[in-house]
Amino acid sequence: MSSSKLAIHCRSHTGEKPFACGVCGRSFSHKCSLTTHYRMHTGEKPYVCDVCGRSFSHKCSLTTHYRMHTGEKPYVCDVCGKCFGSSSKLSIHYRTHTGEKPFVCDVCGRSYTQKHNLKIHCRIHTGEKPYGCDVCGKCFVSSSQLATHYRTHTGEKPFTCDVCDRSFTQKHSLKAHYRTHTGEKPYACNTCGRSFSIIGNLTKHYSTHTSIKLYVCDLCEMSFTTSSKLLCHTRRIHNICF
Repeated sequence: MSSSKLAIHCRSHTGEKPFACGVCGRSFSHKCSLTTHYRMHTGEKPYVCDVCGRSFSHKCSLTTHYRMHTGEKPYVCDVCGKCFGSSSKLSIHYRTHTGEKPFVCDVCGRSYTQKHNLKIHCRIHTGEKPYGCDVCGKCFVSSSQLATHYRTHTGEKPFTCDVCDRSFTQKHSLKAHYRTHTGEKPYACNTCGRSFSIIGNLTKHYSTHTSIKLYVCDLCEMSFTTSSKLLCHTRRIHNICF
């Protein structure tokens, strides 16, 4: 090992970081790391994908991105065998097996497997909704929520049932619908044991045990355990049809 390489290696033991960023003051043990970091400030992205033209500030980011085009997934989970295009995605996936949720909200204590999920969650506390619909102006905490909402304007339903061809705007709606074919009812009442295919139906069912009546008639203030019972009441008693 040369003297220069030995000096660089020794910094891993001493913690010395002699290369400091002149913009933000962050320091690094390697000069090349400082050069790469500096691109965050300049916006320089010298590594360009020759397939789609997308550019990156890090060479390793281009390498990872390129696997989207080649389909290569060299990182394999040793628990379930699922494959990934990057080591970071494998690390995130692995938490589904370990149950690890290292990113914790300092307001309510809720924890997450990914940092960006925590960031989105924190907007519930701050009220921040940075993603606005350019059609109706409604705002959302995440880009995925905006994308889902936007389908109410376009009518797009990209998630299609392969049994009956019914389509849905959201993936979880398709998953819930699919249970009508399989008969799966994963949501069980811990009072009577009755099971449901949709968690919303379980929530409504719980009110039959607690006697909580969430649905109140605006005309006479009678309350009901389900929206369907309220609807029947308004039709029969007040002669109003919706």
